Amino acid sequence: MNRYYIEKEAEEVTKLLASLQNAARVGRTHMARLLQTTGLYAGQESVMELLAAKDGQTLGQLASALGVKPPTVTKPVTRLAEQGFVERRPSETDARQIHVWLTEEGRAVLEQMQRAIRDAEMRALDGVKKKERKQLARILAKIESNLGEPVTEKKKKPSAKKKKKKADPSPEAS
Repeated sequence: MNRYYIEKEAEEVTKLLASLQNAARVGRTHMARLLQTTGLYAGQESVMELLAAKDGQTLGQLASALGVKPPTVTKPVTRLAEQGFVERRPSETDARQIHVWLTEEGRAVLEQMQRAIRDAEMRALDGVKKKERKQLARILAKIESNLGEPVTEKKKKPSAKKKKKKADPSPEAS
């Protein structure tokens, strides 16, 4: 393959990844706007969904489920509590633990939140056929898998030329 084709392929990859990043950014912005109509801020919906699935989780459990460290969950939980959507209660068995529970107001906003998420998903995929959606899901899963792997140096391909071994001068080689 000559240099022109290699450069052209690299340019295409760069454009594809830039488009992917731009689509993700536009999607997050659109989702944030829809969530604001429910009184939620971006990122809070993940905590709300986790509590809807299993109420009364600790900050550590929420952080683990989100793939972040516990301090990262503190801000959205604090804001949700200030908004009246969740409440913190001490553990009945371990005074060091704080559990987070949905309030009635939090449960009421869940339906609006889920509707906003569905609306965003439907708008994002409007005009994309079912077959294309499946193909996109496979491609995105592959990209996620590729980027989720630890970064390592690429191994050099063995050259086509093989070096001749020099004769071992030691007497044992005879």
